Amino acid sequence: MSDADRTRESIVIAAPADTIMDAISAFDRYPEWVSAAREVTVLDTTDDGRPQRVRFVLEEGFLRDTYELEYTWEPGGRSVEWELAASTLQSTQHGRYDLTPTADGTGTTVTYTLEVTLQIPMLGMLRRKAEKAITDTALKELKRHVEGERAAGS
Repeated sequence: MSDADRTRESIVIAAPADTIMDAISAFDRYPEWVSAAREVTVLDTTDDGRPQRVRFVLEEGFLRDTYELEYTWEPGGRSVEWELAASTLQSTQHGRYDLTPTADGTGTTVTYTLEVTLQIPMLGMLRRKAEKAITDTALKELKRHVEGERAAGS
């Protein structure tokens, strides 16, 4: 995936990277805090118990898609990558979360990189706009979820 073909957005979350990665990997809880998620099912796990193949049923406005993603978790717990395995609407999806502790130690910068191609032709400009909307929403929902959980647990 070249830089020209992907969308990249970042946000700072007031939580340690491990807490954020735990939220990212808890797919069964996505319908509680991801607005478009109607159903999320872990189909397969790695030897260490991390989700490896996950099915999503998403609905956003008039768009509805059922798709499966294959995940690769980096050993240090600071990034996860995924590729589209099956979809009713998409022909490709490649995504990645990278987590970097902030210099002052008060939080973590979460960077979300995404490239999606639909089975129906779409102008590159519209595709990028859709990817930006997806990444912005995902990062804001992740931040709200993680910081809300931490506040509730305090």
